[in-house]
Amino acid sequence: MTRRNWSDGEIHAIVDDYFDMLRHEQAGLPYNKSEHRRALMNKIGRSKGSIESKHMNISAVLAELSLPYINGYKPYSHYQTALFETIVTRLTQNRQLYTFLAGEDVDQKHHSEESLSESGLVFDDAPPLREESEHNLSEDIYRIVKRFESPAERDARNRALGKAGEEYAFESEKRRLYNLGRKDLSDSVSWIARDKGDGYGYDILSFDGTGKLAEQERWLEIKTTTGPKTTPFFITRNELSISEKRPDIFRLIRLYDFRRQKRAYCLKPPLENHVHLSPTIYRATL
Repeated sequence: MTRRNWSDGEIHAIVDDYFDMLRHEQAGLPYNKSEHRRALMNKIGRSKGSIESKHMNISAVLAELSLPYINGYKPYSHYQTALFETIVTRLTQNRQLYTFLAGEDVDQKHHSEESLSESGLVFDDAPPLREESEHNLSEDIYRIVKRFESPAERDARNRALGKAGEEYAFESEKRRLYNLGRKDLSDSVSWIARDKGDGYGYDILSFDGTGKLAEQERWLEIKTTTGPKTTPFFITRNELSISEKRPDIFRLIRLYDFRRQKRAYCLKPPLENHVHLSPTIYRATL
């Protein structure tokens, strides 16, 4: 049986429905995937498998743009250029949707006490490996990606999201140390970026809290995104310098999927062992 290409009308219908589900999921509201799928099947006449595959294609496009996607629809990269173009156009035209997914409405009270883990930040077992997908983009898709806002620039300008991530890490560290029986250390955790400024090269001064190194300082630089764990981010020259001078106590904490799950991974210096560092701006003098 010959596969029928998706028409523009079908693509628009499934993209709209996907974003409706994604809004609910990101806002912590209930929704029923099966009901959405059945409604789409009746509307556009596609099979269950075809619709689920296209949902996974949409997840792949959002992952390529470093935006959150629906939990359970694992990214599947064999998508049409038309689908990529439709999603980028929708995000560009619907500013409210884009700012919601990018976390521009997140404030420093986005989390509650109940959202804090008793043991502090919830870390993955290991940082993500560099994905190869970016090297396999077609020329048409690559041009679409390059005209969209850079994920690193998006998160860097989002001061509200950055502060919310710092506060979450700050409160998490205080709780972790308190639950280890070190109230003295918990009370001594400092939010350096808020109280003393950004010039220190890290955001949170905390402590190890266990064993012989219990009172050793930990300098935590927090990078926050609502996107997936592979979302790129900026590292300043000062942060890199501090990581090189004090690799024993500097740690870069990457918070991702911040609106929904608030997961994290930790990078220990040398940072070059974990990420590719590329110059993005140059100082010009006359």
